[in-house]
Amino acid sequence: MVTTQSRERDIGQRSKGAVDRRAWGIVLFLFLFFTLNFADKAAVGLASKPIRDELGLTAGQYGLLSSAFFWLFAIGAVTLSAALRKISYTWGAALLMVTWIVSMAPLTIPTSFGVLIACRIALGFFEGPAHALCQSIVADRFAPDKRATAGAVVNAGSSVGPLIAAPTLTWVILTWSWHAAFAVLVVSGVVWLIGWLWYSDRLPFRRPESAIGDGTKVDDPNGDIVVPFHRLLMLRSFWGLVLLSFAGYLISSLKVSWLPAYMNEGLGYSASTVGTLVTIPYVVAVVVLLSAGMLSGRLLRAGRSSRVARGYLTGAFLLFGGLSMIVFSQLEPGPVQLVFVVCAFAVNSVAFSVAFAGASDFLPAHQRVAFFGCIIAAYSVAGIVAPYALGLIVERAASAAAGYSTGFMFVGAVVCVLGIVGGVMLNPERARAQLERMTAEYASREGR
Repeated sequence: MVTTQSRERDIGQRSKGAVDRRAWGIVLFLFLFFTLNFADKAAVGLASKPIRDELGLTAGQYGLLSSAFFWLFAIGAVTLSAALRKISYTWGAALLMVTWIVSMAPLTIPTSFGVLIACRIALGFFEGPAHALCQSIVADRFAPDKRATAGAVVNAGSSVGPLIAAPTLTWVILTWSWHAAFAVLVVSGVVWLIGWLWYSDRLPFRRPESAIGDGTKVDDPNGDIVVPFHRLLMLRSFWGLVLLSFAGYLISSLKVSWLPAYMNEGLGYSASTVGTLVTIPYVVAVVVLLSAGMLSGRLLRAGRSSRVARGYLTGAFLLFGGLSMIVFSQLEPGPVQLVFVVCAFAVNSVAFSVAFAGASDFLPAHQRVAFFGCIIAAYSVAGIVAPYALGLIVERAASAAAGYSTGFMFVGAVVCVLGIVGGVMLNPERARAQLERMTAEYASREGR
């Protein structure tokens, strides 16, 4: 005879399985969300030559265009992340996709340099909070030992987006025009939006308090922490995350804006060959990202500290990437150099999945989105500075190859330093202990 207790346990297990499947379904949609997010970032880089030819741009002007995407990225990350705290995740993601579509639509027809700049600025503003929103949704739905893996799957879109975009959009550009490439992105965004509204939870526009999409209460292990938000920004771990993500975004911004042009102008590969070669770092990046996420979770389950599993692990990957960038900048074009190019541009996303999972280890759930938004605002400065600075270096160098070599060598050294310092500073256990002490202090003051 089946007892009532065993029957309830079976029902609970079936319910948990359904929730798990739905949570991974949401992860799949967020992965596609990030895929489009980075495909549209890569579009200008893939179309660098036809855009420069059509509009008559110098290397410096193209660098300015590449950095324009990040001019309001930080403002969007902070302001929109704060606004999204009050909106349910279903409508938050949907609204962001609508704004992306509207921002790209004018580029589907011949336009001016001014309109192109304005559209990239607008797109950057509305893409600012995307990462914070995705990581917050993942943190709400997964236990700490699974967060890094789930976050890595979502962040894999940052590599899969350009991976798919490189051959596909290159073919579209060479067959029709760079405007057609943006038309493809607009249509893809509309398809995602329809699928998202069909699959995601039917939620009211305003976000329910302390609830995830399926209406169940969030099990927040850090719910006992109650401190003013500004105190979170004074933690050493916050600045460790800033340095790690800044290093990662130095690589990311140059990968999407200058890697295709570097392979074409600096290394001498044809446009069609570049469309193939540029996909290799993204393929390897997916493997690296998922492996790093699983390794981080395994380290936690083995009893290693979060500092090792999040901070040291991320710092080690970035150090390897920075050293690889220094090496390839000093080698002659060829298979060996290409190996180091791939290594240098394949580690960047670890800073946005493994390291961000470390932040979720000590943050209260209701403060995650705003906290992540502040980190994104800080690291987006890398996207403003790096593409423009590299463009100026290339423009003023004796040759394009010499300019790229100098620029990438300097960036590689910076990535190494930031990876080491940031990896040491990120210490989730220490951050949580500090926040617990602060919570007790504030509680004692209020009790007086």
